[in-house]
Amino acid sequence: MFKPTKILVPTDFSSHADKALQAALDMAQEFKANLLLVHVVHETIRHCGGDYCLSDDLMRQMEEGVLSGARDALRKQLENFPQARNVQVTTEVRRGFPAEEIVKVQEEKGADLIVISPLGRTGLAKYFVGSVTSNVVKGATCSVLVIR
Repeated sequence: MFKPTKILVPTDFSSHADKALQAALDMAQEFKANLLLVHVVHETIRHCGGDYCLSDDLMRQMEEGVLSGARDALRKQLENFPQARNVQVTTEVRRGFPAEEIVKVQEEKGADLIVISPLGRTGLAKYFVGSVTSNVVKGATCSVLVIR
């Protein structure tokens, strides 16, 4: 029987991601596995708009603000799941293309299971070929459990 030891859960803070997180927490608790909750910041901040450009220092401050906000959101998301206290959970925020970064984290951290939702914030991912979930399934070197 497959018993995961390190479970990776990507989140976009949607209710769909919460379902995947709940399932992953249940499995982590049952199998005494570690859980890694990851958010990938995909949005890019524009350096210039029209005739006005932001300084490099201001750009760095804004980007750090986005990353810091994502870290706070991860902590708040976990607070909604009391059973997270019974599981060893680590969180991580990355920048880049979500599917690529999720697969990189899986490989770097040695996750042996990814638990992911097929739908994101808008719920429209099922209509797009090449969604984050399908690209994670294609690129991951471990098992992927898709939670609806």
